[in-house]
Amino acid sequence: MIKALINCRVFDGQKLHTDKAVLLDGDRVSALLPEENIPASVSDRCDLEGHILAPGLIDIQVNGGGGVMFNDAPTVDTIRRIGMAHRRFGTTGFLPTLISSDFDTMKRAVDAVEQAIAAGVPGILGVHLEGPFLNAEKCGIHHADRFCQPGDREFELLTSVREGRTLVTLAPELVSADSIAMLTEQGVLVFGGHSAATFEQVQVALRAGLRGFTHLFNAMSSFESRSPGMVGAALHDGNSWCGIIADGQHVHPATFAVAVAAKPKGRSLLVTDAMASVGSDMKAFDFDGNRIIIKDGSCRTVSGQLAGSDLDMITAVRNASSFAGLSPYEALRMASSYPAQALGLGEELGRIQPGFRASFIEIDEDLNLYRTWIDGEVGA
Repeated sequence: MIKALINCRVFDGQKLHTDKAVLLDGDRVSALLPEENIPASVSDRCDLEGHILAPGLIDIQVNGGGGVMFNDAPTVDTIRRIGMAHRRFGTTGFLPTLISSDFDTMKRAVDAVEQAIAAGVPGILGVHLEGPFLNAEKCGIHHADRFCQPGDREFELLTSVREGRTLVTLAPELVSADSIAMLTEQGVLVFGGHSAATFEQVQVALRAGLRGFTHLFNAMSSFESRSPGMVGAALHDGNSWCGIIADGQHVHPATFAVAVAAKPKGRSLLVTDAMASVGSDMKAFDFDGNRIIIKDGSCRTVSGQLAGSDLDMITAVRNASSFAGLSPYEALRMASSYPAQALGLGEELGRIQPGFRASFIEIDEDLNLYRTWIDGEVGA
């Protein structure tokens, strides 16, 4: 049955329309047309009361939410619970992210994602394996004793997902360019992170197929006058994507603004790096041997080390607009059309156009969120 979303302004991912309605046919957009041109046969109409309909938000780095962590229980139920928690904040597509773990847990995580996709869990787009192919010098809260080089079984696992996207974060100074090229050729999206790589080492990896960078500035070699490091390489390269945590704690607002200005338009992505606390009322939780305290919008260990974030996507959009003086629509692109493109899904997500998946958010001018749609199904 055709449905119509009416009495709204439509931000289609490129421009704002003030005179259009959106028609849905199942899980896809079938038309964007003047409201007076809606066929009389379309009786199922949803009034948005003058609000803005925008593409749904896509988060490529989600460790947890709703009181659970993907690492603790890599199952379909956990993925569903995380997705439900983040949907409340506008996330209509996400990659559950596994923090460096042992091979068996990695295998269970990949299997769970494939099962979740087959089961139609709303919003699931693939899996992000953040490690364990990382540098102990930049381990963060990851356990360095789990770090390793990718061998045959790891390559087989990383390239095994047939539905959905596989993103892996690795340290390019420790993983050969040939290995990066092999992963890329098999459709794996390779990002750099938790790395002490030099500028030159990152350039080699970029030529081999490195596609982007995980939580820019955090857990990577810094940008200095005579040693640009991974940060400098990321900002210098015009073709790669940079994920940035816009919570004002992982990256200073001024640093965020400089980074966004340095990258070509469309190459900076908002990510949350969210932990279990998002979408819950918890004030603390235990993860991987650490007590994580949630305070003042951050997640930190007892010693004060940042441990993921308590950030949600619609807040990240508001912060991005404020930190860098961006229009709300450019901030929305950083959380929708740009991550869709980074994932190779730019022809089906991140826009409101005929043929695209019907995943949207309903917001007002102040970026207050009212409702979401995932593949045509409306939710809170």
